[in-house]
Amino acid sequence: MKAVAAPIPLQQTLATLGDAMRLRMLRLLERHELTVGELSQVLQTAQSSASRQAKALAEAGWLAKRHEGTACFYRLVPADLPPQLKPLWDAIRPQLAGLPGHDEDDRRVAGVLEERKTDSVNFFGRVRGEWDQLRSGLFGSRFTSAALLSLIRPDWTVADVGCGTGNAAELLAPFVERMVAIDQSEPMLAAARRRLSSRRNVDFVRGSLGSLSLAPRSIDAAVCILVLHHVPDVAAALADLARSLRTTRGGGVVTIVDMVPHDRAEYRHSMGHVHQGFSRKQVMSLLAGAGFGRCMHHELPAEPESRGPGLFVASGRIT
Repeated sequence: MKAVAAPIPLQQTLATLGDAMRLRMLRLLERHELTVGELSQVLQTAQSSASRQAKALAEAGWLAKRHEGTACFYRLVPADLPPQLKPLWDAIRPQLAGLPGHDEDDRRVAGVLEERKTDSVNFFGRVRGEWDQLRSGLFGSRFTSAALLSLIRPDWTVADVGCGTGNAAELLAPFVERMVAIDQSEPMLAAARRRLSSRRNVDFVRGSLGSLSLAPRSIDAAVCILVLHHVPDVAAALADLARSLRTTRGGGVVTIVDMVPHDRAEYRHSMGHVHQGFSRKQVMSLLAGAGFGRCMHHELPAEPESRGPGLFVASGRIT
């Protein structure tokens, strides 16, 4: 496939590159062949906008395109660039990794490519896609994760630290002996009480990570979902949590879900975030410093529709 080779005026070329979204698009399309719909998902923009930007880049000679059925795929092929664009691409390409949001683009494109597999025209991809759709139509999409919660020991007491409106506590409560829902916000606790009003095994406690009112060795497990980035002294908070965990019933485990490092500085002001995410190295060091061993860290698959930074899940056990 060949890109347009007609000479492009320098002024038009530079104007084409004067848009951050187009630069992000070029960075992605050098590595992946994507449709306009997929680009709109990755770049979190309207499909009409993605189409307009891709068309402008193609007309300027940056992109080649091919059709497969009704789909149009775009790709940047450095070897096929017009002669006047090749040296320009060589100059700007190393700087594209520093564009804001590039890590999030990479996570979202991985999610898009994973979704594409279910639409594969080969036999196995087609069967898998049909089965997933059939299964979801018959039974819904949430039963798998809910059923896996039954692996938790039913005699455990689990604390949901920073429970918010009770999302995690609602999922866990049916499978454990006791839930402790903890939050420093009384309105959040009130919402959690309403949400879990039918459950009789949930205690609601006003408190925060770092100033827990839990007795030492009183819980078997704890979950902290999107909480750590609000905590000024994460090391002290995890040490406090570790003191509340017991291991006599096979527990002593903490599970943390939070954001990977990101550049959304505005979150500090709009949502009171103290930290702009955590790296794997930071998380593993913090857990070890608080007395946790057998630690694990995994980045969670990106959902193309999500607009926030990527997430990770980490866990550790009291040693």
